[in-house]
Amino acid sequence: MALTSTQKSEIVAGNGRGANDTGSPEVQVALLSARIEDLSEHFKAHAHDNHSRQGLLRMVNRRRKLLDYLRDRSPERYRELITKLGLRK
Repeated sequence: MALTSTQKSEIVAGNGRGANDTGSPEVQVALLSARIEDLSEHFKAHAHDNHSRQGLLRMVNRRRKLLDYLRDRSPERYRELITKLGLRK
């Protein structure tokens, strides 16, 4: 399922660097993470949905690239984000 506008605005407010910040890597990674979690739940019920699985893999790869970018540019922001989203153990 797609994220509602209220869910998106909450994610942007919680992870943005400013009031209307939607383009920072932190916000983009948080939005992708929410969509990835929703799709992961979808696959528990629909294991043979290979077309959606391809989209999931694209989102995971895009999130990985954004995290690599953020890690190279600002390691402290990267560490804050992964702990906030719970991406690493």
